[in-house]
Amino acid sequence: MNNRLHGTIAVTGLTGFIGGRLSAKLLDLCADVRAIVRSEKPLRAGIRPWRVSLGDVQGLREALAGVDAVVHLAGAVRGRRFEDFRDVNIDAVANLCTAIDAQAQPPSLLLVSSLAARQPELSDYASSKRAGEEVLGAWPHLDHTILRPPAVYGPGEVEMRPLFDWMRRGLTVIPGNRNQRLAFLHVDDLAEAIIAWLRDPGRCRHGRFEIDDGTPDGYDWPAIACAAGAPRSRTVVVPAALLDGMARVNLAASKLFGYAPMLTPGKVRELTRECWTGADGTFGTITGWRPRYDLTGGLQQMYDGG
Repeated sequence: MNNRLHGTIAVTGLTGFIGGRLSAKLLDLCADVRAIVRSEKPLRAGIRPWRVSLGDVQGLREALAGVDAVVHLAGAVRGRRFEDFRDVNIDAVANLCTAIDAQAQPPSLLLVSSLAARQPELSDYASSKRAGEEVLGAWPHLDHTILRPPAVYGPGEVEMRPLFDWMRRGLTVIPGNRNQRLAFLHVDDLAEAIIAWLRDPGRCRHGRFEIDDGTPDGYDWPAIACAAGAPRSRTVVVPAALLDGMARVNLAASKLFGYAPMLTPGKVRELTRECWTGADGTFGTITGWRPRYDLTGGLQQMYDGG
């Protein structure tokens, strides 16, 4: 069986954590990949860079000429206010749709959103992700699909890695709510989901799919600790009020020193929400995609340096 991907694929966000793993898999499939990038960050050999801002509609029209599919993987995850997320999570979606619509043969578009978009009231990030999804409603004639992954982990991820490291040392730090159930997805499985979509985008036309690693009802904190290799881990619950206070201090400091914060009051509301599960398997039924890793196997792969 020939597993090669045919046609030309344009992807935003290939210089990021997820993009690095996706680009390797696309190259293994001999795909013709056009990376939509603004920075000078290095790309894997074989990926063609097209340097253009996601705010430059005319430049995007040129970048997407002759393209068969577009994957909008880039996303803003840090910010002090809603406007800090707008350019990449909302306006870029509209600009890509405008550029796609201008093509003689409009390519299909995959928007990689977030499970957080399910609850836009929680944070500026979640609200921006939902707004980016809603932009597509203005383009019903275009072939587009939305994927909502949960927390994505794996080699190269830096936000959750310290939590797993502490668990392996015997300490489970729970952010505010010990009754949580959380879904996870290994970065390689997300990359494979994107590839499954690329093989036949039309199957998923106008669909919005929540995906995870296939574990029913996700994981509670003891299960997460066990998966990390610490079944007898000591548990410390950081009160939500303390987290909120830390977030407010961090927000104030970010204004003073000019950096984009990750921990904000909105992020605390995300972190302490009781349930982040709910994928129904529809995407896998349509495309044949199946996740390879549960959390135990995925973390083992990560720590083995996979």
